Amino acid sequence: MEDKEEKKKDKNSSKSDRVTLKKEIGLLSACAIIIGNIIGSGIFISPKGVLEHAGSVGLSLIVWVCGGGICALGSMCYAELGVTIPKSGGDYSYVTEIFGGLVGFLLLWSAVLIMYPTTLAVIALTFANYVLQPAFPDCLPPYIATRLLATICILFLTWVNCSSVRWATRIQDVFTVGKLLALVLIIVVGLVQICRGHYDALRPSTAFEFSQDPSVGQIALAFLQASFAYSGWNFLNYVTEEVVEPRKNLPRAIYISIPLVTLVYTMTNIAYFSSMTPEELLASNAVAVTFGEKLLGMFSWVMPISVALSTFGGINGYLFTSSRLCFSGAREGHLPYLLAMIHLKNCTPIPALLVCCFATIIILCIGETHNLINYVSFINYLSYGVTIASLLYLRKKRPNLARPIKVNLLIPITYMTFWAVLLCFSLYSEPVVCGLGMVIMLTGVPVYFVGVWWKDKPKWVYRIVEKVTYVGQKVCYVVFPQQDPSEIEPLTASKATD
Repeated sequence: MEDKEEKKKDKNSSKSDRVTLKKEIGLLSACAIIIGNIIGSGIFISPKGVLEHAGSVGLSLIVWVCGGGICALGSMCYAELGVTIPKSGGDYSYVTEIFGGLVGFLLLWSAVLIMYPTTLAVIALTFANYVLQPAFPDCLPPYIATRLLATICILFLTWVNCSSVRWATRIQDVFTVGKLLALVLIIVVGLVQICRGHYDALRPSTAFEFSQDPSVGQIALAFLQASFAYSGWNFLNYVTEEVVEPRKNLPRAIYISIPLVTLVYTMTNIAYFSSMTPEELLASNAVAVTFGEKLLGMFSWVMPISVALSTFGGINGYLFTSSRLCFSGAREGHLPYLLAMIHLKNCTPIPALLVCCFATIIILCIGETHNLINYVSFINYLSYGVTIASLLYLRKKRPNLARPIKVNLLIPITYMTFWAVLLCFSLYSEPVVCGLGMVIMLTGVPVYFVGVWWKDKPKWVYRIVEKVTYVGQKVCYVVFPQQDPSEIEPLTASKATD
C-alpha cells in the first residue's frame, strides 16, 4: 500500500517537474482571455467605419448585433473542434490535422506574416494615442512619440509573457475587468442621456435615414469593420493545452464570453449615439474621447485613460495567444524548431514571443496601419471559413469520431453561407485590398515547398539552421517541451475506433 502511494507521489512530482506548458488557465482566466482579446481597440475604432459603410444609425446597430450572432455561431463550431482536437494552435492546428500541411501552412503564413503583427500594431498605436492625448489636447500626438510609446508597451508586455504565464494571465484578468468597467461607464452615462430624452439619433424615424444608398457591398464592408472589433473570439483555442479541464472550460468560456461582449458592444454604440450625431461620430478620430468631452466635463480625462487600459490588456492577450500559434507551427515542423522551445524554468515560449514582438515593431516602423483593418478582417474571415469547412469535412470523413460536443449541422452551414456571401461582396467592393490579401497568402505556397516539403536540402543549410538553433537555445535558455501523451489525444489515435 505504501509502495503504491510512493509511486503515485513520484508520478505526480515528475509530472509537475516536467518542462512543459503548464495548465494554469481556469474558467475565469479563460473568459478573460476571450473578452480581453475581443475588447481591445476595435470598439473605439470600428464604430466610425461601421457607420460610414452602413449609412445609417439603425443599420449600423443591426450590423453590431448580427456580428455578435455570427461570432456566436462560429464559436460553437470552434468549441466542437477544440474538444475533438485538444491541441494548442487554434485554426492552424485543426486545418493541418484535417486538410494537411499545405492548407495549414498558408493560414500560419498569413497570420504570422501580417495578420497578428498588424493587429497588434493597431492596438499598440491606439494605446499610445490615447495615453498621449491629454498631453496634446489641441492637436494629434507626435508621430515619433506614438511609435516610441507603442514599442515600449510591446517590449514590456513581451518581457512579462516571457517571465511567467501566471503574471500574463493575472494582467489579463485585471485589465479585462478594467476595460469592462470603462465600457460600463460609457453605457451608464449613455442610458442617463436616453432617460433625459437625448435620443434623437435613435428614433426609428431618423435612425434609418441613409446618408448614401445602401448596397450589399457596403453592408459587407460594414460587417468587416465590425469583425475587426469582434476578432479574438477564437483565441482561447490557441492555448487549449494550458487550459484546466479544456473539455469543460473551453465551451463554458465561449458560451459566457460571446453573448456578454455582444451585449456590451451594442449598448456602447447606443450610448455613443445618445450624445453624438452621426456626423459628429464620423468626424471624430477618437470616439470615446469625444464622448467624454461632451458628457463628463472636468472628468473627461477618464475616457482616454480607460481606453488606454483596455488596449493595454488587448496587447497582452494578443501577444499571449499569437505566440502560441508560432509555437504550434514550429512543433509541426512548419516554422524553425527554435520557436517550439520553452524556457527551462519559466516554461514560456520565449523564442515565439520574441518573433511576435519584433514582427509587430517592424509593422510599427513601416508606417500607418489603420488603413489595413479591412485587409486584416478579410484574412481573418477567410481563415474562419476554412476552419469551419474543415469541421464539415471531418463530420463526413470521420462520422464515428468521439466528439464531446457536437453542434447541429445547421450552425456551421449557416456560418459558411454568411461567410461566402460576405467575402464575395467584399471582394467585389474592395478588389485591391482583398486581392492583395489572397496574393500574400498564396506567396506561402513556394515557401512551403522549399522550406517544409523539400527534405533533401544541401547539408550546409542544415548546418546553418543547427547553428542558429544552438545559439538561440543558449541565449534564451530554452529546450523542447516534454509532452505527456495522456494530456493530448491526437485525432489519428482514434482511427481504429472509426
